[in-house]
Amino acid sequence: MPKFTYIATSSDGSQKKSQRQAKDEKDLAKILKAEGFFLISAQIPDSTKTKKKFSFSFKKIKLAEKLMMTRNLQVMISAGVPLPRSLETLSLQTDNKYFKSVLTGIKEQIIQGSSLSESFAKYPRVFPEIYYSMVEVGEKTGNMEDILDILALQLERTYNLRSKVKGAMIYPAVILTAMVLIGIVMLIKVVPQLNETFIDLNLELPAMTVFIVNLGLTLQKYWYIVLLVLLALPTLFGYLMRQKSFKNNIDGLLLKIPFVKGIVKKVNIAYSSMALSALIKGGVPIVTGLQISSGAVNNNRFKQALLDASELVEKGEKMSQVFEKNKKLFPELFIQMIKVGEETGETANMLLKLADFYEDQVSNITKNLSSIIEPVLLLFIGTVVGFFAIAMVQPIYSIMEGM
Repeated sequence: MPKFTYIATSSDGSQKKSQRQAKDEKDLAKILKAEGFFLISAQIPDSTKTKKKFSFSFKKIKLAEKLMMTRNLQVMISAGVPLPRSLETLSLQTDNKYFKSVLTGIKEQIIQGSSLSESFAKYPRVFPEIYYSMVEVGEKTGNMEDILDILALQLERTYNLRSKVKGAMIYPAVILTAMVLIGIVMLIKVVPQLNETFIDLNLELPAMTVFIVNLGLTLQKYWYIVLLVLLALPTLFGYLMRQKSFKNNIDGLLLKIPFVKGIVKKVNIAYSSMALSALIKGGVPIVTGLQISSGAVNNNRFKQALLDASELVEKGEKMSQVFEKNKKLFPELFIQMIKVGEETGETANMLLKLADFYEDQVSNITKNLSSIIEPVLLLFIGTVVGFFAIAMVQPIYSIMEGM
């Protein structure tokens, strides 16, 4: 049997490096697991080391890809497959070049002696704090399989919730995009031709017609500038959203707009409840859990509320009392359920029930969103089309009156 040089970690988080004979890496992992150790890496001395590979890609990693990776990693670890081999297999499975390079980099770091959580932490844009913190808990408790299962469930719920919200926004986005494109074509092609007719007839145009004509002529003459502006707007908006003050203002505005504020609150409460429940179930203290779960929400007002809550809980206040001070963000039902969880010692389960409840609320809203948005869109489109029609037809009516 070959003799392996291996690195393993015990249930208390301490590492040991040693050598041992085993049939293969899977057999070595089972032997160490029976002794209370979790295999980190193993290799036969003098074996050829894998060279580092670098991949330059700006492609983002989808949440669905991270979900599948977590599920597969959990299955392979439960089967006793060593981490380096598991990560190598996962890197071969993905078609995303950037994700492939990340997984390869993590495998190399583990072979060099880093823990899995430390390796994940080196890629914060791919694996957020909640992810590698949960993995660290699994390493310290020796309960990696269950921790990865909790993580996979949390990612799955987040993915489903995000998909519902995005799906509900497709219809209005398509309608508005089509309206803008048709409007631009009309302004560039139709309006200048009508303007030539008005000039030939020597008509005095009303103010609204002058505005439409000037807009059309400007677009026709400087179309390339308009195109550049339209292409640059998403990049500019993305840059501004990364500025804390701008994002704070936008997030605050979203919490004031009727109907929109309800969706924003429910989505962020669902995200924070899911994350905090997973962390508490994984053995993370509530104070730390509140800090980490602030990274799961996408609204800065909720993020700051969770960070403030962690400070107050650390000083001795109950979580329900802290949230009760911020009823603008957290409704009475949420506060009372947290209070019941604290009284019964079932805070994690109560948070999970709250996540279910608010996820269902968002699901119901998104199902009815099309029927709510449709009349608003029709009214908006009708107003724009009416304004355009009146602006173009009004000079013609003046001709008919003069005949």
